[in-house]
Amino acid sequence: MKQIKILLFSVFILSIHASFSQGSPDYNGGFKIKFNDDGSKYLRVISWGQFQAVYNDNVPDNTSKMSFNVRRARVLLLSQITKKFLLVTHFGLNGLNSANLHPVGKGDGNQIFMHGIWGQWNLNDNHTVGGGLHYWNGISRLNNQSTLNGLTLDNNRQSWATIGLSDQFARHLGFFIKGKFDKFKYQLAINDAIPNGLDMRTPENGGAAVYGGKRILGSKDAGFAYAGYFEYNFLDQESNTLPYKVGTYLGTKKVFNIGAGFFTHPKGAVSASSSGEMEGENVSILAVDAYYDAPLSNDGSAISAYATYQSNNYGKNYLYSAYGTGSMLYSHVGYLFAGDVNKARFQPYISYGTNSYDAVDDNRNVFGLGTNMFLSGHNSKFTLEYKNQKFGTNTGTVTLQAMIYL
Repeated sequence: MKQIKILLFSVFILSIHASFSQGSPDYNGGFKIKFNDDGSKYLRVISWGQFQAVYNDNVPDNTSKMSFNVRRARVLLLSQITKKFLLVTHFGLNGLNSANLHPVGKGDGNQIFMHGIWGQWNLNDNHTVGGGLHYWNGISRLNNQSTLNGLTLDNNRQSWATIGLSDQFARHLGFFIKGKFDKFKYQLAINDAIPNGLDMRTPENGGAAVYGGKRILGSKDAGFAYAGYFEYNFLDQESNTLPYKVGTYLGTKKVFNIGAGFFTHPKGAVSASSSGEMEGENVSILAVDAYYDAPLSNDGSAISAYATYQSNNYGKNYLYSAYGTGSMLYSHVGYLFAGDVNKARFQPYISYGTNSYDAVDDNRNVFGLGTNMFLSGHNSKFTLEYKNQKFGTNTGTVTLQAMIYL
Protein backbone atom coordinates (compact mmCIF):
# COMPACT_ATOMS: atom_id res chain seq x y z
CA MET A 1 0.00 0.00 0.00
CA LYS A 2 2.96 2.29 0.74
CA GLN A 3 4.15 1.96 -2.87
CA ILE A 4 0.68 2.87 -4.18
CA LYS A 5 0.56 6.04 -2.07
CA ILE A 6 4.03 7.01 -3.36
CA LEU A 7 2.79 6.50 -6.93
CA LEU A 8 -0.21 8.74 -6.30
CA PHE A 9 1.98 11.41 -4.74
CA SER A 10 4.32 11.24 -7.74
CA VAL A 11 1.46 11.96 -10.12
CA PHE A 12 0.65 15.10 -8.13
CA ILE A 13 4.28 16.26 -8.35
CA LEU A 14 4.34 15.59 -12.09
CA SER A 15 1.16 17.60 -12.51
CA ILE A 16 2.97 20.70 -11.30
CA HIS A 17 5.39 20.45 -14.26
CA ALA A 18 2.89 19.38 -16.96
CA SER A 19 2.20 21.45 -19.98
CA PHE A 20 -9.21 22.25 -23.23
CA SER A 21 -11.86 23.21 -22.79
CA GLN A 22 -14.48 20.88 -21.34
CA GLY A 23 -14.21 18.84 -24.53
CA SER A 24 -11.67 18.08 -27.21
CA PRO A 25 -10.70 20.76 -29.75
CA ASP A 26 -11.36 18.03 -32.36
CA TYR A 27 -14.79 17.07 -30.98
CA ASN A 28 -16.78 19.84 -32.71
CA GLY A 29 -20.15 18.77 -31.34
CA GLY A 30 -19.64 15.03 -31.72
CA PHE A 31 -21.52 12.66 -34.01
CA LYS A 32 -24.59 14.45 -35.33
CA ILE A 33 -26.63 13.46 -38.37
CA LYS A 34 -28.43 16.51 -39.74
CA PHE A 35 -31.66 16.12 -41.70
CA ASN A 36 -31.97 19.76 -42.79
CA ASP A 37 -29.64 22.64 -43.60
CA ASP A 38 -29.81 24.46 -40.26
CA GLY A 39 -29.41 21.27 -38.18
CA SER A 40 -32.67 21.65 -36.25
CA LYS A 41 -33.70 18.14 -37.38
CA TYR A 42 -31.05 15.69 -36.23
CA LEU A 43 -29.96 12.46 -34.60
CA ARG A 44 -27.06 12.86 -32.18
CA VAL A 45 -25.11 9.83 -30.97
CA ILE A 46 -23.03 9.98 -27.76
CA SER A 47 -21.01 7.00 -26.62
CA TRP A 48 -18.50 6.47 -23.84
CA GLY A 49 -16.55 3.82 -22.01
CA GLN A 50 -14.76 3.83 -18.66
CA PHE A 51 -12.10 1.16 -18.09
CA GLN A 52 -10.59 0.52 -14.66
CA ALA A 53 -7.75 -1.24 -12.91
CA VAL A 54 -8.45 -1.44 -9.16
CA TYR A 55 -6.13 -2.26 -6.25
CA ASN A 56 -8.04 -3.20 -3.08
CA ASP A 57 -6.16 -3.93 0.15
CA ASN A 58 -9.18 -5.44 1.93
CA VAL A 59 -9.83 -8.80 0.25
CA PRO A 60 -9.72 -12.47 1.39
CA ASP A 61 -6.32 -14.18 1.47
CA ASN A 62 -7.06 -16.27 -1.64
CA THR A 63 -8.18 -13.26 -3.70
CA SER A 64 -5.97 -11.06 -5.86
CA LYS A 65 -5.77 -7.46 -4.73
CA MET A 66 -5.72 -6.29 -8.36
CA SER A 67 -8.72 -6.55 -10.70
CA PHE A 68 -9.95 -5.06 -13.98
CA ASN A 69 -13.44 -3.96 -15.02
CA VAL A 70 -15.48 -1.95 -17.48
CA ARG A 71 -17.09 0.56 -15.14
CA ARG A 72 -19.50 1.89 -17.76
CA ALA A 73 -20.23 1.31 -21.44
CA ARG A 74 -23.06 3.52 -22.67
CA VAL A 75 -24.80 4.91 -25.77
CA LEU A 76 -27.05 7.98 -25.66
CA LEU A 77 -29.26 9.01 -28.59
CA LEU A 78 -30.95 12.40 -28.97
CA SER A 79 -33.59 12.58 -31.70
CA GLN A 80 -35.36 15.76 -32.77
CA ILE A 81 -37.24 16.77 -35.93
CA THR A 82 -38.92 19.85 -34.44
CA LYS A 83 -38.15 22.12 -31.51
CA LYS A 84 -41.51 21.12 -30.03
CA PHE A 85 -40.32 17.71 -28.80
CA LEU A 86 -37.23 15.60 -28.14
CA LEU A 87 -36.70 11.85 -27.68
CA VAL A 88 -33.87 10.65 -25.40
CA THR A 89 -32.71 7.01 -25.50
CA HIS A 90 -29.95 5.76 -23.21
CA PHE A 91 -28.70 2.17 -22.90
CA GLY A 92 -25.58 0.32 -21.80
CA LEU A 93 -24.04 -1.69 -18.98
CA ASN A 94 -22.18 -1.15 -15.71
CA GLY A 95 -19.54 -3.00 -13.72
CA LEU A 96 -18.50 -5.64 -16.24
CA ASN A 97 -15.82 -7.83 -14.66
CA SER A 98 -14.41 -11.36 -14.83
CA ALA A 99 -16.92 -12.67 -12.28
CA ASN A 100 -20.00 -11.70 -14.30
CA LEU A 101 -18.70 -12.49 -17.78
CA HIS A 102 -20.26 -15.52 -19.52
CA PRO A 103 -18.53 -17.89 -21.96
CA VAL A 104 -20.92 -16.93 -24.78
CA GLY A 105 -22.22 -13.63 -23.44
CA LYS A 106 -25.60 -14.89 -22.23
CA GLY A 107 -25.23 -14.78 -18.48
CA ASP A 108 -27.50 -12.93 -16.08
CA GLY A 109 -24.63 -11.26 -14.24
CA ASN A 110 -24.29 -8.14 -16.35
CA GLN A 111 -26.07 -7.36 -19.60
CA ILE A 112 -27.04 -4.28 -21.57
CA PHE A 113 -30.23 -2.68 -20.28
CA MET A 114 -32.25 0.50 -20.76
CA HIS A 115 -30.98 3.37 -18.65
CA GLY A 116 -33.48 5.84 -20.00
CA ILE A 117 -36.17 6.37 -22.61
CA TRP A 118 -38.27 9.49 -22.36
CA GLY A 119 -39.94 12.16 -24.45
CA GLN A 120 -39.92 15.91 -23.80
CA TRP A 121 -42.56 18.32 -25.13
CA ASN A 122 -41.79 22.04 -24.98
CA LEU A 123 -44.69 24.13 -23.67
CA ASN A 124 -42.72 27.23 -24.71
CA ASP A 125 -39.08 28.34 -24.81
CA ASN A 126 -38.65 28.00 -21.04
CA HIS A 127 -40.89 25.18 -19.81
CA THR A 128 -41.08 21.49 -20.74
CA VAL A 129 -43.09 18.42 -19.75
CA GLY A 130 -42.08 14.83 -20.34
CA GLY A 131 -42.47 11.22 -19.38
CA GLY A 132 -40.89 7.77 -19.51
CA LEU A 133 -37.91 6.15 -17.81
CA HIS A 134 -36.13 9.39 -16.95
CA TYR A 135 -33.28 10.97 -14.97
CA TRP A 136 -34.96 14.21 -13.86
CA ASN A 137 -34.23 13.49 -10.21
CA GLY A 138 -34.66 15.52 -7.07
CA ILE A 139 -32.51 15.97 -3.94
CA SER A 140 -29.23 17.50 -5.16
CA ARG A 141 -26.92 18.23 -8.04
CA LEU A 142 -25.05 14.98 -7.45
CA ASN A 143 -28.28 12.97 -7.68
CA ASN A 144 -28.45 14.34 -11.24
CA GLN A 145 -24.73 13.98 -11.95
CA SER A 146 -23.44 13.20 -15.42
CA THR A 147 -20.88 10.39 -15.58
CA LEU A 148 -19.14 12.03 -18.57
CA ASN A 149 -17.57 15.07 -16.96
CA GLY A 150 -17.26 14.53 -13.22
CA LEU A 151 -14.50 16.03 -11.13
CA THR A 152 -13.89 12.91 -9.06
CA LEU A 153 -13.38 9.37 -10.36
CA ASP A 154 -17.04 8.58 -9.74
CA ASN A 155 -20.05 10.15 -8.10
CA ASN A 156 -20.40 10.27 -4.32
CA ARG A 157 -22.25 6.99 -3.71
CA GLN A 158 -24.53 8.24 -0.92
CA SER A 159 -25.75 11.13 -3.10
CA TRP A 160 -27.49 8.64 -5.40
CA ALA A 161 -29.84 8.17 -2.48
CA THR A 162 -32.57 6.01 -4.06
CA ILE A 163 -30.60 3.94 -6.55
CA GLY A 164 -32.07 0.43 -6.61
CA LEU A 165 -34.55 1.14 -3.81
CA SER A 166 -37.33 2.93 -5.68
CA ASP A 167 -35.82 3.15 -9.18
CA GLN A 168 -33.86 1.31 -11.88
CA PHE A 169 -30.27 2.44 -11.53
CA ALA A 170 -31.19 6.04 -10.54
CA ARG A 171 -33.90 6.31 -13.21
CA HIS A 172 -37.59 6.42 -12.34
CA LEU A 173 -40.61 5.62 -14.47
CA GLY A 174 -42.92 8.63 -14.40
CA PHE A 175 -43.66 12.15 -15.59
CA PHE A 176 -41.79 15.39 -15.04
CA ILE A 177 -41.97 19.12 -15.64
CA LYS A 178 -38.91 21.36 -15.79
CA GLY A 179 -38.05 24.88 -16.78
CA LYS A 180 -36.70 28.24 -15.75
CA PHE A 181 -37.71 31.73 -14.70
CA ASP A 182 -34.73 33.86 -15.67
CA LYS A 183 -31.88 32.59 -13.43
CA PHE A 184 -34.11 30.26 -11.38
CA LYS A 185 -34.43 26.66 -12.63
CA TYR A 186 -36.72 23.91 -11.42
CA GLN A 187 -37.58 20.26 -12.07
CA LEU A 188 -40.41 18.23 -10.52
CA ALA A 189 -41.43 14.60 -11.04
CA ILE A 190 -44.05 12.06 -10.02
CA ASN A 191 -42.84 8.47 -10.36
CA ASP A 192 -44.12 4.91 -10.06
CA ALA A 193 -41.77 3.22 -7.59
CA ILE A 194 -40.47 -0.28 -8.27
CA PRO A 195 -41.75 -3.07 -5.97
CA ASN A 196 -38.69 -5.34 -6.42
CA GLY A 197 -35.94 -3.10 -5.09
CA LEU A 198 -32.61 -4.16 -3.63
CA ASP A 199 -34.00 -4.27 -0.09
CA MET A 200 -36.04 -7.50 -0.06
CA ARG A 201 -35.91 -8.01 3.70
CA THR A 202 -38.94 -8.78 5.83
CA PRO A 203 -39.50 -6.40 8.78
CA GLU A 204 -38.75 -7.92 12.16
CA ASN A 205 -41.28 -7.46 14.94
CA GLY A 206 -40.34 -4.31 16.84
CA GLY A 207 -37.30 -3.86 14.62
CA ALA A 208 -36.01 -1.36 12.08
CA ALA A 209 -37.84 -0.32 8.93
CA VAL A 210 -37.18 -1.89 5.52
CA TYR A 211 -37.62 -0.21 2.13
CA GLY A 212 -40.48 -2.34 0.81
CA GLY A 213 -43.67 -0.31 1.01
CA LYS A 214 -44.97 -1.05 -2.46
CA ARG A 215 -44.00 -4.72 -2.23
CA ILE A 216 -45.57 -5.28 1.20
CA LEU A 217 -48.43 -2.77 1.41
CA GLY A 218 -49.35 -2.58 -2.28
CA SER A 219 -49.37 0.14 -4.93
CA LYS A 220 -52.52 1.85 -3.65
CA ASP A 221 -50.83 2.95 -0.43
CA ALA A 222 -47.18 3.10 -1.47
CA GLY A 223 -47.07 3.30 -5.25
CA PHE A 224 -45.84 6.79 -6.02
CA ALA A 225 -42.74 8.81 -5.18
CA TYR A 226 -42.22 12.55 -5.71
CA ALA A 227 -39.02 14.47 -6.40
CA GLY A 228 -37.84 17.99 -7.11
CA TYR A 229 -34.72 20.12 -7.40
CA PHE A 230 -34.46 23.91 -7.56
CA GLU A 231 -31.41 26.04 -8.24
CA TYR A 232 -30.44 29.65 -8.80
CA ASN A 233 -27.66 30.42 -11.31
CA PHE A 234 -25.93 33.61 -10.15
CA LEU A 235 -23.29 33.82 -12.91
CA ASP A 236 -23.15 31.98 -16.25
CA GLN A 237 -26.33 30.08 -17.01
CA GLU A 238 -26.23 26.31 -17.28
CA SER A 239 -28.29 24.43 -19.85
CA ASN A 240 -31.28 22.45 -18.57
CA THR A 241 -32.20 20.82 -21.89
CA LEU A 242 -31.01 17.51 -20.39
CA PRO A 243 -30.87 16.50 -16.71
CA TYR A 244 -27.16 15.57 -16.59
CA LYS A 245 -25.25 17.99 -14.35
CA VAL A 246 -21.67 18.90 -15.28
CA GLY A 247 -19.00 18.10 -12.70
CA THR A 248 -16.28 20.47 -13.94
CA TYR A 249 -16.21 22.90 -16.85
CA LEU A 250 -12.40 23.06 -16.98
CA GLY A 251 -12.43 26.83 -16.86
CA THR A 252 -14.77 27.33 -19.84
CA LYS A 253 -17.60 28.84 -17.73
CA LYS A 254 -17.95 30.90 -14.57
CA VAL A 255 -20.68 29.23 -12.56
CA PHE A 256 -22.00 29.78 -9.06
CA ASN A 257 -25.24 27.99 -8.14
CA ILE A 258 -27.09 27.26 -4.95
CA GLY A 259 -29.74 24.56 -4.90
CA ALA A 260 -32.20 22.61 -2.77
CA GLY A 261 -34.15 19.47 -3.46
CA PHE A 262 -36.26 16.67 -2.08
CA PHE A 263 -37.45 13.10 -2.56
CA THR A 264 -40.51 11.73 -0.78
CA HIS A 265 -42.15 8.32 -0.97
CA PRO A 266 -45.27 8.08 1.22
CA LYS A 267 -45.27 4.73 3.05
CA GLY A 268 -42.22 3.71 1.03
CA ALA A 269 -40.75 2.04 4.12
CA VAL A 270 -42.40 -0.53 6.37
CA SER A 271 -41.82 -1.53 9.99
CA ALA A 272 -43.51 -4.21 12.09
CA SER A 273 -44.95 -3.58 15.53
CA SER A 274 -44.13 -5.89 18.43
CA SER A 275 -47.26 -7.85 17.54
CA GLY A 276 -46.27 -8.14 13.87
CA GLU A 277 -48.63 -5.53 12.42
CA MET A 278 -47.15 -3.87 9.32
CA GLU A 279 -47.00 -0.08 9.40
CA GLY A 280 -46.01 2.22 6.55
CA GLU A 281 -43.42 4.94 7.12
CA ASN A 282 -42.82 7.92 4.87
CA VAL A 283 -39.42 8.14 3.19
CA SER A 284 -38.16 11.71 2.90
CA ILE A 285 -34.76 12.97 1.75
CA LEU A 286 -33.83 16.66 1.71
CA ALA A 287 -30.66 18.43 0.61
CA VAL A 288 -29.09 21.82 0.03
CA ASP A 289 -25.95 22.37 -2.05
CA ALA A 290 -23.64 24.91 -3.65
CA TYR A 291 -21.46 24.65 -6.76
CA TYR A 292 -18.67 26.95 -7.95
CA ASP A 293 -16.60 26.49 -11.10
CA ALA A 294 -14.54 29.27 -12.64
CA PRO A 295 -11.28 30.17 -14.40
CA LEU A 296 -8.68 31.75 -12.15
CA SER A 297 -6.64 33.50 -14.82
CA ASN A 298 -6.21 33.83 -18.58
CA ASP A 299 -3.63 31.03 -18.65
CA GLY A 300 -6.24 28.28 -18.25
CA SER A 301 -6.07 27.51 -14.54
CA ALA A 302 -9.45 26.95 -12.88
CA ILE A 303 -11.14 25.82 -9.69
CA SER A 304 -14.10 23.50 -9.17
CA ALA A 305 -15.80 23.19 -5.78
CA TYR A 306 -18.98 21.60 -4.46
CA ALA A 307 -20.59 21.07 -1.04
CA THR A 308 -23.87 19.54 0.10
CA TYR A 309 -25.78 18.67 3.25
CA GLN A 310 -28.35 15.88 3.00
CA SER A 311 -30.94 14.69 5.53
CA ASN A 312 -32.04 11.07 5.02
CA ASN A 313 -35.16 9.51 6.50
CA TYR A 314 -35.78 5.97 5.24
CA GLY A 315 -37.82 4.99 8.30
CA LYS A 316 -37.02 4.02 11.87
CA ASN A 317 -33.35 3.02 12.32
CA TYR A 318 -33.05 2.13 8.64
CA LEU A 319 -29.62 0.86 7.53
CA TYR A 320 -28.97 -1.11 4.38
CA SER A 321 -25.79 -1.09 2.30
CA ALA A 322 -24.93 2.56 1.55
CA TYR A 323 -28.33 3.85 2.73
CA GLY A 324 -29.35 4.83 6.24
CA THR A 325 -31.59 7.16 8.20
CA GLY A 326 -29.39 10.02 9.38
CA SER A 327 -27.45 12.83 7.71
CA MET A 328 -24.62 13.38 5.25
CA LEU A 329 -22.06 16.09 4.63
CA TYR A 330 -20.00 15.92 1.45
CA SER A 331 -17.60 18.22 -0.38
CA HIS A 332 -14.94 18.14 -3.06
CA VAL A 333 -12.59 20.66 -4.61
CA GLY A 334 -10.23 20.50 -7.58
CA TYR A 335 -7.62 22.75 -9.18
CA LEU A 336 -6.89 22.70 -12.91
CA PHE A 337 -3.32 23.65 -13.75
CA ALA A 338 -2.72 26.07 -16.58
CA GLY A 339 -1.44 24.74 -19.86
CA ASP A 340 -1.81 24.33 -23.59
CA VAL A 341 -5.24 22.93 -24.52
CA ASN A 342 -3.55 20.74 -27.13
CA LYS A 343 -1.32 19.05 -24.54
CA ALA A 344 -1.90 17.05 -21.38
CA ARG A 345 -3.35 19.00 -18.46
CA PHE A 346 -3.72 17.93 -14.84
CA GLN A 347 -6.43 18.53 -12.26
CA PRO A 348 -5.71 17.24 -8.72
CA TYR A 349 -8.68 17.04 -6.36
CA ILE A 350 -9.72 16.03 -2.88
CA SER A 351 -13.08 14.82 -1.57
CA TYR A 352 -14.56 14.01 1.82
CA GLY A 353 -17.92 12.73 3.00
CA THR A 354 -19.22 11.83 6.43
CA ASN A 355 -22.47 9.95 6.99
CA SER A 356 -24.18 9.49 10.36
CA TYR A 357 -26.81 6.80 11.00
CA ASP A 358 -29.44 6.59 13.71
CA ALA A 359 -29.07 2.81 13.87
CA VAL A 360 -25.38 2.69 14.84
CA ASP A 361 -22.80 4.81 16.65
CA ASP A 362 -20.20 4.66 13.86
CA ASN A 363 -20.07 7.22 11.07
CA ARG A 364 -19.22 6.25 7.51
CA ASN A 365 -16.28 8.49 6.54
CA VAL A 366 -15.02 8.47 2.95
CA PHE A 367 -11.85 10.31 1.89
CA GLY A 368 -10.66 10.61 -1.70
CA LEU A 369 -7.46 11.98 -3.24
CA GLY A 370 -6.87 11.91 -6.95
CA THR A 371 -5.93 13.64 -10.17
CA ASN A 372 -7.37 13.85 -13.68
CA MET A 373 -5.09 13.93 -16.71
CA PHE A 374 -6.90 15.42 -19.70
CA LEU A 375 -5.46 14.41 -23.06
CA SER A 376 -8.39 15.87 -24.98
CA GLY A 377 -10.66 17.51 -22.44
CA HIS A 378 -13.26 15.14 -21.00
CA ASN A 379 -13.28 13.26 -24.31
CA SER A 380 -10.06 11.44 -23.44
CA LYS A 381 -8.85 11.44 -19.87
CA PHE A 382 -7.18 9.32 -17.21
CA THR A 383 -8.02 9.47 -13.51
CA LEU A 384 -5.95 8.06 -10.67
CA GLU A 385 -7.65 8.04 -7.26
CA TYR A 386 -6.95 6.76 -3.77
CA LYS A 387 -10.09 6.28 -1.67
CA ASN A 388 -10.34 5.29 1.97
CA GLN A 389 -13.62 4.34 3.62
CA LYS A 390 -13.94 3.90 7.37
CA PHE A 391 -17.11 2.24 8.61
CA GLY A 392 -16.30 -0.34 11.22
CA THR A 393 -13.16 -1.31 9.28
CA ASN A 394 -10.84 0.63 7.00
CA THR A 395 -10.98 -0.11 3.27
CA GLY A 396 -8.48 1.44 0.90
CA THR A 397 -8.59 1.28 -2.89
CA VAL A 398 -6.47 2.74 -5.66
CA THR A 399 -8.14 2.97 -9.06
CA LEU A 400 -6.77 3.96 -12.43
CA GLN A 401 -9.52 4.77 -14.93
CA ALA A 402 -9.25 5.52 -18.63
CA MET A 403 -12.22 7.12 -20.36
CA ILE A 404 -13.10 7.87 -23.96
CA TYR A 405 -16.23 9.92 -24.66
CA LEU A 406 -17.39 10.58 -28.22
